[in-house]
Amino acid sequence: MCLSYSRPHRVFRILVMLVLLHVVMPHMMAAASAGSGEFPRSLDSYGDAAQSVSAKLIGRVRQDPFNLLATGLFLGAIIHTFLASRFMAVAHRYEHELDALGEGDSDARSRAAYDRLRFRAQLFHFMGEIEAVFGIWVVPLGIALAVFKGWPVMIDYFAHTSYAEPVFVVVVMAIAASRPILSMAEICLARVAALGGSTPAAWWFSILTVGPLLGSFITEPAAMTICALLLSRRFYELKPDPVLQYATLGLLFVNISVGGTLTHFAAPPVVMVASTWGWNTSFMAMHFGWKAVVGIFVTNVLHYLFFRRRFALLAAGAPPAAVSTVASPPVVITLVHLLFIVWTVLTSHYPPLVGFGFLFFLAFVEATERHQSPIQLRGPLLVGFFLAALVLHGGGQQWWIAPVLGSLDRWPLMLGATVLTAFNDNAAITYLASLVPGFSDALRYAVVAGAVVGGGLTVIANAPNPAGQSILQPQFGDNGISPLKLLLGALVPTLIVGAALALLP
Repeated sequence: MCLSYSRPHRVFRILVMLVLLHVVMPHMMAAASAGSGEFPRSLDSYGDAAQSVSAKLIGRVRQDPFNLLATGLFLGAIIHTFLASRFMAVAHRYEHELDALGEGDSDARSRAAYDRLRFRAQLFHFMGEIEAVFGIWVVPLGIALAVFKGWPVMIDYFAHTSYAEPVFVVVVMAIAASRPILSMAEICLARVAALGGSTPAAWWFSILTVGPLLGSFITEPAAMTICALLLSRRFYELKPDPVLQYATLGLLFVNISVGGTLTHFAAPPVVMVASTWGWNTSFMAMHFGWKAVVGIFVTNVLHYLFFRRRFALLAAGAPPAAVSTVASPPVVITLVHLLFIVWTVLTSHYPPLVGFGFLFFLAFVEATERHQSPIQLRGPLLVGFFLAALVLHGGGQQWWIAPVLGSLDRWPLMLGATVLTAFNDNAAITYLASLVPGFSDALRYAVVAGAVVGGGLTVIANAPNPAGQSILQPQFGDNGISPLKLLLGALVPTLIVGAALALLP
């Protein structure tokens, strides 16, 4: 009976698909043959330099409707990130049903039901992984490019997009999470925490103050990895209440985003413009770095004062294991790991050299196995997948970001860059700003300040954020990190640090 019932429905679905293909395919092929042969189009090709912003945007959509489709897919990916926790909840519901069902008995129907539940659980789990979201939405982007622009255009775009930053982040995350680097960072932070009695609050303050500033020297992705790992062990394992959890996460993301501005090579949004605008470490320290230090310190002090009673409760219930330390490997091994980070930073724009160094790093870890922990690659690879997909989506947003930024004065530009950063990687914002002609020094400062200030508002706002999210997500329960609660937790530190960068002379 089951087969006789389902067969007509299958035949009907096949017929509907054939009709749709018969009607739609000719239009798809025509659109492909009429493709512009370029994606994304160069901004000069629109010939609209003298028009207003609204006229530019409307005209660019009319000249190339694919602009609107690419931005629509990007918007869909952003909405998906805010729904990721719901997908994860559905996945956990299916997993509970699987546990209740077991692996099924010898009955074919039970085995089929088990297989369906398992597939659905895995599918929704994948849909709920924040790091996978933009990669999922790259699939319709690639299909749309092939259909409307042509297969060669799609291949050319995917093949010639620079993946230097994703490769760099994957490698530096893996090295920074190694036992020697983590041990060295923990020793440094432990000495600061000892000034406050090594309480949970002292560790919290040390990690969120000193840790982000280390990012100016070992790069922001490395600092994020170290701070997130130490926060997970020293703070989140004590089970703070949700308000303190998200306030801490917001502080971490904001502080890491601005903590890398003491130098010109550590923060991705700075790296994107430093060579073009002639900014060096001296310039960054004088114009950004010291203000970032003030902003981070003030923000952390205010949060500590607000949550001091909750910290006291955490200290009362902290088990002895919460203050254990990682055994320190020999100094020589730690120095070699630091040299691998230096090599990765120096060659960050050359993925083959980064990969070459990483292979030697893995060989060194194998040779010194007694002083190492297993290198965890799942988290770094997921973050790299996220960033590579974000770069692919970001290329299709130039048509609207550049005119919007180019139309703003100094302080509206800083605010606009902060808001846009919440919906796009801040490195993409500064890169596109570097393409806008006629930017004065004041406007350059404003766009970079806005980009680094807004880098903690969402997971996609700053390249290292997915690394922190990947490490800390298990501490936030089955549903993972809520994008809305992260946004709320990051608002206050964003405003304070933003005021420091905007108002300090």
